[in-house]
Amino acid sequence: MGNEEEHAPPLMDCLDIEEQCTSARVDEGELLDRLDELETDDGCPSVPTMLPSSDCNDIIEEPKQGMEFNSFEDLMVYYKQYAKNCGFGVMTQRSEKSEDQSVRYVTLGCARGGKARIKSSNIAKPRPTGKTDCKAMINALRVEGKMRLTTVNNSHNHAISPQKSRFFRCNREVNETVKRVLDTNDLAGIQLNKSYGSLVVGAGGFENLPFLEKDCRNYIDKARHLRLGSGGAGALRDYFMRMQYKNNSFFALMDLDNDERLKNIFWADPRSRAAYKYFGDVVTFDTTYLTNRYGMPFAPFVGVNHHGQSILLGAGLISSEDTETFTWLF
Repeated sequence: MGNEEEHAPPLMDCLDIEEQCTSARVDEGELLDRLDELETDDGCPSVPTMLPSSDCNDIIEEPKQGMEFNSFEDLMVYYKQYAKNCGFGVMTQRSEKSEDQSVRYVTLGCARGGKARIKSSNIAKPRPTGKTDCKAMINALRVEGKMRLTTVNNSHNHAISPQKSRFFRCNREVNETVKRVLDTNDLAGIQLNKSYGSLVVGAGGFENLPFLEKDCRNYIDKARHLRLGSGGAGALRDYFMRMQYKNNSFFALMDLDNDERLKNIFWADPRSRAAYKYFGDVVTFDTTYLTNRYGMPFAPFVGVNHHGQSILLGAGLISSEDTETFTWLF
């Protein structure tokens, strides 16, 4: 299918290399983003009962058994705000949905809950997750249309820092307004570090932004996968229609996002479809090829014929390598 030179490094490796070449601000942000990997104290600091909100003068009440919320979304907003003011991250540990797909039961806990595991496969440089098996959590059950807290534990077995709350992943968000600015500047050829700098100036400082430069960089990297350039999607559609007109056995499918931009493509010509009937017992799948200037991973389905030769059974171009995309492709 190709030489080793055609293999592109994994996306995260590219990001790591790119971040090492950015400014000191990014390095500091990355360090703070990995707060959960730092060594923590063994003590259990107490959490104040009433905490001032960082966004306004309202008081965030400490979770108590019996508290009720109108919806699961309201519960999430409340607990994330409480955690942000206290200085810890939030994750969903367990959840269960009803037949109408509404959340019936949920457990929200500290992001450091769970057993510690080594994330890196490099034995020489192990990278712990920072999990401390923290038991801080809340259980909520839907009762009479409302989410009611049934179990509450507000004690942590690690140090917490309200001053660094904005660096936790659960508190970082690039909103739609910022995305439009980043998209526009990227199309105009403005470097991302300059776009981020303008956002910092507009917000009055780094501390006023709910995201880091690498969050913007990750968004732009993904957004670029969705752009085929002027007329690119239309040209592909016309080509597929011509091929299907010439031969009804030619199969092609295109997946568009909410903005009608091309996300994913799959196609298989008649020869590939015929080959699959005979040699489809074993199929290999690989997305490590980057064959176009838009950065969309090429995803070939390859089989082996009776001569031991590789044959193409189908192919795709995908926008990202996540579960949703692979589900669509397969």
